[in-house]
Amino acid sequence: TVRGAGTNLSGGTIPDHSDTAVVLTTGLNRILEINSNDLYAVVEPGVITADFAAAVAKKNLFYPPDPGSQAVSTIGGNIAENAGGLRGLKYGVTKDYLMGVEFFDATGETVKTGSRTVKCVTGYNLAGMLIQSEGTLGIMTKAKFKIVRQPETRIHHAFLFSDIHVGYQACREIVQAVKPSIVRLFDEAETVSIIKKIIGFEKRGSFLNLTLEGYEKVVAAELEIVLDIAKKYGAEDLGTEYGEKWFQNRITFFYPDNIMDLPQMFGTLDTVATHDNIEKIYRAMKAAVEDNFKEYGVRFISHSSHWYDWGAMNYSRFIIDNPPKDPEEALRLHNQVWNCGVRAALANGGVLNDHHGVGLKLSRLVKEQYGPAIQVLQALKKELDPNGIMNPYKLGL
Repeated sequence: TVRGAGTNLSGGTIPDHSDTAVVLTTGLNRILEINSNDLYAVVEPGVITADFAAAVAKKNLFYPPDPGSQAVSTIGGNIAENAGGLRGLKYGVTKDYLMGVEFFDATGETVKTGSRTVKCVTGYNLAGMLIQSEGTLGIMTKAKFKIVRQPETRIHHAFLFSDIHVGYQACREIVQAVKPSIVRLFDEAETVSIIKKIIGFEKRGSFLNLTLEGYEKVVAAELEIVLDIAKKYGAEDLGTEYGEKWFQNRITFFYPDNIMDLPQMFGTLDTVATHDNIEKIYRAMKAAVEDNFKEYGVRFISHSSHWYDWGAMNYSRFIIDNPPKDPEEALRLHNQVWNCGVRAALANGGVLNDHHGVGLKLSRLVKEQYGPAIQVLQALKKELDPNGIMNPYKLGL
């Protein structure tokens, strides 16, 4: 089992057995090259994501993927999970920057994939196979990434919609008209709890934070379009103050005491779907969790923080303040809530997971998403890892 910083939320770096060897990659932590002319960088998998971004920024360049764990997560883990981040709409996610990988395969042979050019159509995209493979195909030792120029300007703006339904409609129109770098829409429950607690916003409704960046003249034009669309949907324009507050605290949201902490029971049910299905999935998951586990006083909160011109993701959480004290009973309940929420997403056009990985936690449900196609994944795994030694039992394999 390969392990970097171990920040994943799905148990992907937990060994399956006491006899399993754990390979730590945190010692492979060098930034080997940053090329300002050809806009690429070569790094080892143990480099901390934020450290890589900071090193690139010193050269007035930009590595856009920014997962919430960036202060502690490693580049190798980002590849293994295809980590996203808030800026995915405008810039894409880890897979959109990975140009090549060097790794040890299951036999111990070194495999070099990709090239120093973004476009390379020679043979199979082996580097692409390592993306979101969760350590099941090899041990990475080096990666090449595309980097870009820093944006000239960046502005943050906040709005309040009457409810999540109106917010979904407005955000769809916004992301299909312009390309913000960040769009995060909170449901009513999260607006009156987390948003209120972190940035001091007191009103009810559906809070939206949006970031535009790029050339100053382009950003100014995009903002006018956004303001017109927000007005069309009756949004209250909260200006830049709350937008700036949200951006400055975007990581603070995840700190203990700010959102959830032990002894609470909680889980993150993130899924992604088309615009036609995303609100339907939100309602189905909310009803499934709240209706089936009323006796435990479960709470359901949600936001959509990764948007695309074709759809969006829901980052939903269930919270039980007083879970069973018996560990086995608590684990059983946790899995039941998770199963219920995930199956509601699958039944309404969603997927198991958007960006937190499958690992051990969701491995049991992979077949429900893929159906007979799981045999193709199993065949690939068996061919590349015939003895099944690379992170066994993850990804449902």
